[in-house]
Amino acid sequence: MSSNGTTNQLEAPALASPLSDNQLGNLQQTVSELSPQQLAWVSGYFWGLSQAQVTPLARGVAEPTPVAAAVAAAAPAPAGKLTIIFASQTGNAKGVAEALEHQAKAQGIKVELFDASDYKGKNLAKETHVIIVASTNGEGEAPDNAIELHEFLQSKKAPKLPNLKFGVVALGDSSYEFFCQTGKDFDEYLTKLGATSFIDRIDCDVDYEDAVKDWSNQALVKVNDELSSDVQADIVQLPVGQAATTSIYSKQNPYTASLLTNQKITGRDSGKDVRHIEIDLEGSGLTYQPGDALGVWFENSSDLAKSILSKVSLSGAESVEVDGESLSVHSALVSKFEITSSNPQLVTKFAELSGSKKLQKLVADKDKLRDYSSNTQIVDVLSEKKTKLSATELIGLLRKLTPRLYSIASSQLEVEDEVHLTVGVVEYQQGDESRVGGASGFLAQRLEEGDSVKVFIEHNNNFKLPADDSAPVIMVGPGTGIAPFRSFVQERENRDAEGKNWLFFGDRTFTQDFLYQVEWQKFLKSGVVSKLDLAFSRDQAEKIYVQDRLRENAQQVWEWLQQGAYVYVCGDATRMAKDVHQALIDIAASEGGLNDEQAEQFINDLRKQKRYQRDVY
Repeated sequence: MSSNGTTNQLEAPALASPLSDNQLGNLQQTVSELSPQQLAWVSGYFWGLSQAQVTPLARGVAEPTPVAAAVAAAAPAPAGKLTIIFASQTGNAKGVAEALEHQAKAQGIKVELFDASDYKGKNLAKETHVIIVASTNGEGEAPDNAIELHEFLQSKKAPKLPNLKFGVVALGDSSYEFFCQTGKDFDEYLTKLGATSFIDRIDCDVDYEDAVKDWSNQALVKVNDELSSDVQADIVQLPVGQAATTSIYSKQNPYTASLLTNQKITGRDSGKDVRHIEIDLEGSGLTYQPGDALGVWFENSSDLAKSILSKVSLSGAESVEVDGESLSVHSALVSKFEITSSNPQLVTKFAELSGSKKLQKLVADKDKLRDYSSNTQIVDVLSEKKTKLSATELIGLLRKLTPRLYSIASSQLEVEDEVHLTVGVVEYQQGDESRVGGASGFLAQRLEEGDSVKVFIEHNNNFKLPADDSAPVIMVGPGTGIAPFRSFVQERENRDAEGKNWLFFGDRTFTQDFLYQVEWQKFLKSGVVSKLDLAFSRDQAEKIYVQDRLRENAQQVWEWLQQGAYVYVCGDATRMAKDVHQALIDIAASEGGLNDEQAEQFINDLRKQKRYQRDVY
């Protein structure tokens, strides 16, 4: 040890050195200028030289030169490292991957982080350790940024991977049939190619933070142990996606903003309650781009919490512990847990606790269970059979509260230190009682102008305007799916973008449900919007939807596509997005003279080229 407590790179040998003082001095001088990686190579080089000079060779084998033997001995297998790849649609998988990267860096692990769209699948053959963090899009589909990698691993071009060790974090929502399907796919494909998982895949539900944290700790311990014998080079991080201004605020540390405006923008006689929300971000340093989302942390209704407590014979004063904090069960229901939306796990657990024959019958049929769970709020599940629960049993049924993400409906070039949302209030009657969505009810009904709301920006690099301002843009956004396209058009107007803009919008009626009608008419008159096609389903005997308007304009849609147009779809994933997708395939077939398979491939190629982007939910 040196006098300051650090280890010298070359200490005096305990035995007499075979080198002269001059040779030893020259060696020490040279070694002091080498990096750890260079030292490792030199060590192998000298060892190779010594072996070539003293090791007897088998008779009949040509003796290699000392330098050739040294190079062979000093050529180790590629240095091990950890590569993290994220397949992310809304940003959750990206956030998990970035946290893993930071944690790996802190442990001294050599690590590289990749957006799946920036990663070449053939490079997997050069990797030693890979972690894939994958969310699932729609009904079991890979996120847009991972389509190409997902397809590559199923193709004949995929390399054999006998030397690869991998782990998979799968993110999903168990309310959907194809829970965590993309993560399961990656696990299966890598295994078929000969790779070995160094840790079991984890399938995470919407409240994934704690589970991911535990898994990450275990995974990085294993990676660190396996790579500890390798010399660590400098940590490298490649650029990921579009650069965004760094802010101290995040999902884990949201900004406390204030509500500026809450304005109903559907008519008095509309069957929908849609609100235009404006939130003040002044002083936050938060920045966003068109296509990004605003995360909103909300509090549940106190009255709904009381109703749930009464269903299971609790007063609300009972104490529970949540994340090391002791608080009343009523307070926990208001601020810590999801108490509106049901899910299959809750129904299954309550069926066991209550003994309800109706629920037990539902649990036996997965399709009926999913349908019931998605259409029944928690308070109504608990009403199926009067059951007394302890406070601990009650919160054991519930998921942790998670923020809601809303597509941003404004361009910062237009509104500066504000952010606008288009919020459809979830509300329906259950017998004599009204049921309201957790976040939408909070924003629209329980939050007054001037009140505080905790928010953060969720950047979405899979739903972005083309970098080329001259590129044409086709936007399909019925209902509240109009939100991001308001931001798109504001942005293009402020940038004086030359590209044409074509909007397809639809809803129930022209007079009651034409969201931002005055604004769109102004954009059309000024020429910012080149073409506007509307589909109001209930204004005539035969229902007309946005996909019908696309087909009516098939020839011109195809011409725009041939001119390099980008297509964007936002809104309902269950029916609208599927119908629009099929309409685009039909247009490619009819106008492009393609067969069904070729037309589908054409549309899929647009997705790979990021000329067809979707933000559906």
